[in-house]
Amino acid sequence: MRSFLVLGIVLSSFTSAFAQSADTVFEKFDRDGDGRVTSEELPSKPTFQRYDTNKDGAITLAEYKAVTGNTPAESPLRRLGKKGGATANAPSIKPEDLKKITSGPEVLKPGEVGIGRMIPDVAFTDLAGKSHRLSDSRKGTVIIMTSATCPVSKRYASSIAELHKEIAGQGLTLLLVNPLASEKPEEIKAQLAAAGLTATYVQDKEKALAGALEARTTTEVFLLDAARTLVYRGAFDDQYGINYNLDAPKHRYLRDAIAAFLRGDKPAVQASAAPGCELDLPEKPTSQTATAVTYHRDVARILQQNCVTCHRDGGVAPFALDDLDEVQDRAKTIRRVVTEGTMPPWFAGIEKDAAKNPWANDCSLSPRDKADLLAWIDSKDRPVGNPTEAPLKRSYPSEWSIGKPDMIVQLSKAYDIKATGFMPYAHDVVETELTEDRWVQSYEILPSARDVVHHVIVRVHEKGSEVRKADEGSEGYWAIYVPGNGASVYPEGFARKIPAGAKVSFQIHYTPSGVAKKERLKMGLVFAKHPPTYEVRTAPLANIRLAIPPGAPRHIETHSQRVPFDMPVTGFMPHMHTRGAGFRYEVTYPDGKNEVLLDIPRYDFNWQLRYELKQPKLIPKGSTLKITAAFDNSAGNKANPDPTKLVKWGSQTVDEMMIGYVEYFRPLSP
Repeated sequence: MRSFLVLGIVLSSFTSAFAQSADTVFEKFDRDGDGRVTSEELPSKPTFQRYDTNKDGAITLAEYKAVTGNTPAESPLRRLGKKGGATANAPSIKPEDLKKITSGPEVLKPGEVGIGRMIPDVAFTDLAGKSHRLSDSRKGTVIIMTSATCPVSKRYASSIAELHKEIAGQGLTLLLVNPLASEKPEEIKAQLAAAGLTATYVQDKEKALAGALEARTTTEVFLLDAARTLVYRGAFDDQYGINYNLDAPKHRYLRDAIAAFLRGDKPAVQASAAPGCELDLPEKPTSQTATAVTYHRDVARILQQNCVTCHRDGGVAPFALDDLDEVQDRAKTIRRVVTEGTMPPWFAGIEKDAAKNPWANDCSLSPRDKADLLAWIDSKDRPVGNPTEAPLKRSYPSEWSIGKPDMIVQLSKAYDIKATGFMPYAHDVVETELTEDRWVQSYEILPSARDVVHHVIVRVHEKGSEVRKADEGSEGYWAIYVPGNGASVYPEGFARKIPAGAKVSFQIHYTPSGVAKKERLKMGLVFAKHPPTYEVRTAPLANIRLAIPPGAPRHIETHSQRVPFDMPVTGFMPHMHTRGAGFRYEVTYPDGKNEVLLDIPRYDFNWQLRYELKQPKLIPKGSTLKITAAFDNSAGNKANPDPTKLVKWGSQTVDEMMIGYVEYFRPLSP
């Protein structure tokens, strides 16, 4: 395991001190840029009334300057505690720097994807051993590609079960087709039982059905009439996609197509792209080339080094990649995520000079590994090579990666997680019953159901202190969990403190996975053997006054705070919600020199990484830390819950946040 020098406990004594022009101050309150500040944009009634000199319900720049005498240092607007906001100045994040990271259904031209053609009468055997043909249905057939391990496909399990009930009395046949030969029967049966799926299920190991349909992904659906004419193909709906989940679908493509078909009408949308795990169907020989790269000598080693820690049985990832059959089944999905740069998950700007790369936990593929992996996937026959050249299998801990904990803190109860829809944050408080102060050398957070836990924020409260549902922007954290990053091991001499009699509070963001579950996570602690020299901490920079206009595709917000003491920084963790598109940390030193500390040209809500420095970065007292965030509130952002909404600060995913956590340490008094 890597040793992470990370930080916890709140330090909220940062201060903001900027000499701003009257124009700049006014622009920050004029959220929609219409030249007028309304009472909604300036909620302090006495202040608003003072500046609205003509009492027309809005403040103009002229009114503001007239009252302030154009002296920004005396401005009551500034004294309201405004720290950040939208800016009309040239942003440090440019629109062209931002990369799209979500994808969902897109309407396709029917003629280009085979709508209207006849599907061959394929014979097949279902999971129970019964023989069938596609021609068996007398009215029509709904075929759904599915998988027991693809995360997008899994989320549709309950929705498919509901659809089966709806069409059972309408004469339509529902056929579930799993085209992944590597998936295990026990995985499939567990999924069917959990979701209550009773439709005919085929593990299409030879890809006879998938090939006849020319299926593209594990979520693609097909509607055939009694003559096996393809009526609709594409997405089930748009509730789930690549890197996003909605509480409910906005477009019900399959249901709408079925309704039109039963009426004798042509569906309004006949074809769409279905985001999911790409299927590895044979390509045309003309598109393939030979390669000297082999699976055993090259590919297995690349995957073991960069992917298998998560993609293994018992790992946090949804499927394994430590077996040739598994890799073959998911080759095209691997090609997509590697080409896009979304896997392995690393979103910091890439340092071209590897020697200058400051990050200790940079998990991005090297150019050579990326080229070799793609060459093998796209090759004519994907050479297997000599098994004697394969890497040795690695062993992984069955439970705690930090070793046996000295103390385990578990949620007070198990939480019921819905199959689909919205889940408010859960809050739980646990008594530690410690009789003396303890220093924690390492911690690990273990969910009992990893696929429903998006993130966990842990705080420690001294004995007798009030425990409240803290706003993430006002406090840092003591420990944190995000998928793939739920453990921290500190070097000798560094530790976190749990006071005697302390309480531990958990804020848990649960995300439905398609099947109802119960979840009760726990946190393991390993105590330091000797008193530490340094205490690790985390402080937040937060713009709680953000306001993102409806439909804005690239809205920029900023926030700056002064550093009140010499701060050795060891890492950063940006936090936004589903509209977050890009993030940047900068520092202006006391001598006026500016430096970019971390640049994230594309932010992924699903992978909220900690960016850990190889060496601590000293931020001197009197420096100014600045965070800049870009938000996409447009309809083009598939993860956007509502592009018509003026979005402000809020703890739920439908709202937004803008927090730049800074991880650092401070010396303890001798």
